[in-house]
This record gives sequence, C-alpha cells and structure tokens, in this order.
Amino acid sequence: MTILITGGAGFIGFHVAQKLLDQGNNIIIVDNFNSFYDPQLKINRIKKLASVYKNLRVIKADIEDFSMMEKIFNKFKIDKVCHLAAHSGVRDFMDNIFIYQTTNSHGTHNVFEAARCANVKDIVFASTAGVYNDSTEPARETNKEDKPNSLYAASKRANEHLAYTYHKLFGMKFTGLRFFNAYGPWGRPDSALFLFTKKIVNDEPIDVYNNGNMYRDFTYVEDIVQGVVAALKKSCAYEIINLARGETVKLTDYISEIEKNLGKRATKHMMPLQLGDPINSFADISKAKKLLNFQPKTSVKKGIKKFVDWYLDYYNVDM
Repeated sequence: MTILITGGAGFIGFHVAQKLLDQGNNIIIVDNFNSFYDPQLKINRIKKLASVYKNLRVIKADIEDFSMMEKIFNKFKIDKVCHLAAHSGVRDFMDNIFIYQTTNSHGTHNVFEAARCANVKDIVFASTAGVYNDSTEPARETNKEDKPNSLYAASKRANEHLAYTYHKLFGMKFTGLRFFNAYGPWGRPDSALFLFTKKIVNDEPIDVYNNGNMYRDFTYVEDIVQGVVAALKKSCAYEIINLARGETVKLTDYISEIEKNLGKRATKHMMPLQLGDPINSFADISKAKKLLNFQPKTSVKKGIKKFVDWYLDYYNVDM
C-alpha cells in the first residue's frame, strides 16, 4: 500500500512513517521543512528513516501550494493519506495571526481537494484536544464544541467540518484524530517536555503557568502511532476520535518526574494562565477503544524516561 504522509518530517509524522515503513508500506512524505523550530531536527528524523528504509520517498513541498499538491497526487498512485502537516500550538498566535488559517485551514483544504481530484478517498487527519473547552469532566467526542478558545483550535475544528462536508458531498472517508499532548523521543522543541528538559539541563528557569495548577492527558507518541495506524486500517466513513492515555497528570508532578530523571532540580518561574490555555484537559477514550481497539501502554513515568534518555543521547549531554 502507498500512503502519503503530510508533515512526515514532524514529530508524530516521523514516528507514524517509521511504523508504516516497518509494516512494508510504501511511504511518501511531504514536508516543507520550515523553520518554526530547528529544521535540522526534521532533517535528522528523515535521515534516520532514509538510512534504514528503501520504500520511502521524501518531497519538499508546502500544502499551501495547491498546484504542487495536485502534481504529487497525480504523479503517484496513492491509496491513503495521513494528513499531519499543521502549524501547532496556542501560545505564539500573535507572532503570525494568519498562519493558522493559511496552513491549517487553506492547506488542509488543498490536501482534501487534491486527494478528491486524484480519486483518493481515504484520509486520516490530525485534529486536537484543543477543540475542547476547559472542563473537569473527561472530553467526549459527543460534546458540542463550537466555541474554540484559540485560533489553532478554531482552525482544527473547521477542518473537522470540512472533512464532514467532503464526506457527504463526495463519498470520501475521513477519520479525525484528536491528539492529547503527545510527547516522546524526537519531540518538538516547543513542547513542554522538551523545553523543561532543555532549560533544566542548561540551568535556566522554566515558565510554569497558572502556578503549576494545570492538568493534562499526556500521551506517549508510540500510543498515538498505534491509534493512527489503526485508523488507517479501519477506514471509517466519517469519525472523530480522541487519542489519549485517558488520565490526568498535574503539571507540577510532570516537572518532578523530569527532575528525577535528570537528577537535577528546576528553577521555576511562576506565570499566570496563558490566553487560550485550559486548566484541565483529559479524554474519554472509550470510542477509540471500541472502534480502533486502542490500548495506550506507556505510563508517563516510562515515557518521560524514554524522552530524557533520547535527549541526553541526541544532544550528547553528560549529566
């Protein structure tokens, strides 16, 4: 099977590609290798894949360019699409207030339309836990979530609506996966785990929002990959599904676990709650269990250890 992965040089895309390549699929990665974070990390992810797998093709292209996406879909016989390319995060939106629309909304529309024109009817795409509003109850897919608290969440919710419309009009199949706080080796440098680890190693203070009174459903990347691969195999007509561990961890406990693995205490800079950030975010994963046989396996303790071990090795840090 030939699967196109947009954003395949990114954190989750890299791990999904690795798993699908292991299974013998032909993988086409499309990524623009932008400088939102260190492009060398993206390049090194691809180098790692290319050094092992022959059934991999990498194309430097931007999903915002419809003509390029159309050419790619017309050139290759693509069976399925795993659409992961996006501008992520909620905290940097004032730096480029239009990027969520241009990349996440317009870019996603380009992918969907290029797929439709090439008669590719099966797409799994990344959504986000950010579509849910703050609640002490687990987030369920049946919740009516149409009042997003961030531009990022608004763009991702719009993509879910767009996918539904393409499904109804053109008979295409879509599975939208709402990822909850993915983390692990080869992670994003702007993620909490990466930032905390880097700053603790370098004796720099870490910003702790809402005095650490925040709760997150941290999901190890291999568990996320399990769900993505299952969704590609399942080929639902149209579904939105949470992918998470299904339990909360307090931010201060998360930081303590990083400190334990580094053998070093953090200097904490307490900050107010950021605009667009919920205090509580955790998922009901019963739908994923039912439809995808999803079973998250990695505890936060084990996951943080795996990340820290990777970080120290990758950056050649001697603690």
